[in-house]
Amino acid sequence: MTDTPGWAPPGSPEPPREAAGPSATPSNPAPEPGAPQTGPQTGPQAGPQTAPKDTVPPGWSAPGPYGGGYGTPPGPQPGPQPGWGAQQAPGGHHPGWGAPGGYQQGWGAPPSPKPGVIPLRPLAFGEILDGAVSTVRRHWRTALGLSFGVAAVEQTISAIARWWAYESPHSAGPIIAVFAGYPVNFVLGLIATGLLTMVVSKAVLGRSTTLGEVWRDARPQLLKLAGVTFLTGLIIAGVFLVAAIPLIAVLVSGSPAPGVIGLAFLPILAAVPVALWLSILLYLSAPALMLEKQGVLTALTRSRRLVKGSWWRVFGIVLLSQIVIGIVGTVIAMPFVVIGMFLSPDDPTSPGNPFGALAGAPPGMLASLAVGGTLVATVTIPVLSAVNVLLYVDQRIRREALDIELARAAGLPEFDRTGWSGPAGPQGPTAQGGPQRI
Repeated sequence: MTDTPGWAPPGSPEPPREAAGPSATPSNPAPEPGAPQTGPQTGPQAGPQTAPKDTVPPGWSAPGPYGGGYGTPPGPQPGPQPGWGAQQAPGGHHPGWGAPGGYQQGWGAPPSPKPGVIPLRPLAFGEILDGAVSTVRRHWRTALGLSFGVAAVEQTISAIARWWAYESPHSAGPIIAVFAGYPVNFVLGLIATGLLTMVVSKAVLGRSTTLGEVWRDARPQLLKLAGVTFLTGLIIAGVFLVAAIPLIAVLVSGSPAPGVIGLAFLPILAAVPVALWLSILLYLSAPALMLEKQGVLTALTRSRRLVKGSWWRVFGIVLLSQIVIGIVGTVIAMPFVVIGMFLSPDDPTSPGNPFGALAGAPPGMLASLAVGGTLVATVTIPVLSAVNVLLYVDQRIRREALDIELARAAGLPEFDRTGWSGPAGPQGPTAQGGPQRI
């Protein structure tokens, strides 16, 4: 599998191989007698000019930064159109572009096409977050139903384990409470990530889907997704393990001085930014694997190439989205924490328990926290997954003109085999090598 730009709709074995920009040459219809031409005028009151035979075909502008076929609509025009006028108004302004009053009166190009939850152009943080929330709102049956099922199983397992720890405070119950649910949560998290990625990919194209459809699309890639997740965690853990070698060596050597221990601990502190850098660099591996049908190592390489040069932007979006969604989760969970404290006024840490707070909590508090945790996860899991996928789509739009492929996949009437037939500009679809909005 190569890094050829293309959009792999859910269920297709390979992404399309066609180029991002237009390749076909528009037809050259003969101009109608008396039709206005777009050539230069000789004066303010000059009539329509006849284009020479060796000039650009009527109805098409000269090639610009977006290539041929991105100018005026093909075919002869019945008359001067707003925003496409051939004559200049008094004062040197083109009709439809020089005076205020919207697109018809002229302030820039029309909005970008939006077949689904996002406009098909480079996105800002607010648009990514809005697209994530819109995905959950429009496809709430699939998105919230999936996240609710995963969250309910996770919280039930956690509540049972902590109840056991509460009933047996001096046994190994607290340790089981912490670690027993990790394997199950790992598997459930993979399933939720894979299926929600497919839901978002459908939402970008403006298509609805069902849980059965996304399961059929995601199932072939779930094992590879587990490999990507495991390998990413292994890379991050390996950074800290290498950084901890001096500290381990000092501790094994005997009874070192506190200053020596402090110096040996410095590499671990230095490993924190390295691990953070790697985690952001590999952040888009999961959507690359699921949507492009990539392999494990290829998906990791794909993420690195998409994030390279935009690390700080990706980091900022990830950080802000985590903060916003974390605040929302805290607001949802807080009433259930208060209810749990009223249901269980006793100290849940059991002072006589050597494990302290890991010993669990009374049943009333456990039940309240489990309900609150389920609701929080039901809302936050699909939103975070959608942010991840939309950030991946945004990076590919900026680097590979994925917006054109998405518009074709969505079947927009403005697009044909030659690409975007509407006006080009900062709000229109990008093209390979053309100017892109940052």
